[in-house]
Formats: sequence, C-alpha cells, structure tokens
Amino acid sequence: MTYRDLYTRLEILYDTREAQAIVRTILEIRFKMSYTDIVCGKVNELSADKEKELEGRTFHVEPGVLIPRPETAELCRLIVDDIKAIHKDTESIVITDVGTGSGCIAITLSLELLNSKVRAYDISTKALEIAKKNAELLGADVDFEIQDALRLEPKSVDDKFMHIIVSNPPYIAEKEKEEMCKNVLDYEPSLALFVSDEDPLIFYRSIAEYGVKNLKDGDRIYYEINPIYAQEMVELMESLGYRDIKIANDLYGKQRMLRAIHA
Repeated sequence: MTYRDLYTRLEILYDTREAQAIVRTILEIRFKMSYTDIVCGKVNELSADKEKELEGRTFHVEPGVLIPRPETAELCRLIVDDIKAIHKDTESIVITDVGTGSGCIAITLSLELLNSKVRAYDISTKALEIAKKNAELLGADVDFEIQDALRLEPKSVDDKFMHIIVSNPPYIAEKEKEEMCKNVLDYEPSLALFVSDEDPLIFYRSIAEYGVKNLKDGDRIYYEINPIYAQEMVELMESLGYRDIKIANDLYGKQRMLRAIHA
C-alpha cells in the first residue's frame, strides 16, 4: 500500500488535491507521519494491524445521502472520547442521531460505545434504506425512524440513562454554493447540504429546542457546524440555557464541532 494507492482510491469521490489532503491528514494525525515520511514511502512500512486500522469502516453511499468526510469522523471521535472519560461502560447511554443520512454517525457510535442504545432519524426514506443497509453490513444495532428535524416528535426519556443528541444537519448557506466543488454539487443531495441565507441555523435551533424539552440536566448535544457561524451557534445555545459550550477545530483548523450540556 502506498500514499498514491490511498489517494487514488478517493478520486472517484474527490478531486486529486482534496483526496491527497484527506490521506495526508489522516497519516499525519492518526499515524504521526511527517510529510517527508509520506512522500518517502513510510506508508509501505505500516504493520498489518495499522493497515487494517487505516482502512476503517466502509459505508455504502448513493446519490440520496452525503458522502462521509473526515470532519464527521472527528465529530464521532470527540463524542467517543468525551463519553469514555465521564461514563462507565456498564451504564447504558441513549444516543439520538438527527438527520442520519448514510448512518455513519449512528453506526460508528453504536459500535464504539458499549451498552449504547442508538436511534437515528431522517426525513428521507431513501436515506434510511441506505443507513439500514450499512448497519446490517457493519453489524450495528441501530433503530431507524422517519422524523423531520424541524418537527421532532418527543420520545420518552428514562432518567436512569444518560442521553445524547448528535446531528450533522444541512448547514451550507446558499451564498457559499459558488465556492463548492463540482463533485459535491453534482452528486450529493441539496436537501442534506443547503440552508437559506436568511436563516442558516434553522436546523440547529429546532434540534436544540427539542433538547431543551427532552433532555435532563447533564445530557449533551453535539453538532457538526459551519465555521462561519460558530459564534452565532454559541450565542444560540446560550440563549436556550445550555452550559459549558465548547467549540472544537477540525483537522484543517476550522471551527467545526460544538458540544453543549443541558442545564
């Protein structure tokens, strides 16, 4: 396996520069390789176990869902690290993924967090079909359900469990469309990508309001966010009474993830 082998496999989804950047970032952050290591062929020296780790989980995608990206994997890692630091494996945790798409977040968390009970919502029946297929292929136990992120129906909350809401909702403003890559515009669903310039936080607000009514003190919300609205997101969550709001950067140094705790 070489660096070229890895990024070439991604070129069916990304242009060459983006594919190279994704692979370099993973090798640098996860496997502690310098750029010199990468171009000099150190990728060839990875052990069989490291190669298996590099392969990761494969998610089936079709035009009805977004293509999973490294930023979303980082969101999952943030959640897993947070929860493992504060929660015992013997205690149950309930996770709700709003706008699941291919199911990559729900499935990853189900497999990474022991004793988790994961439910995943999407408004698209096509997306749910794809997500269910991915869960079956990867052996994840996830309950899938049609729900509109703007009209979420309350679910019973068991006080014995810690609850988490996670979402990577549509967050790209229409004004950003001209700057986007053609492969994204041509092959990924607009419904899962774009929000109006007039109300770019519409999905975040709806989900956070749902959380206010359905979460307990200490329960958490995690979002993947648009960096250009990071400050507005903090202000939104504060206005709804959430506390300990944390913004985390992605591998590219952009403000991409938000965590907030229900007060």
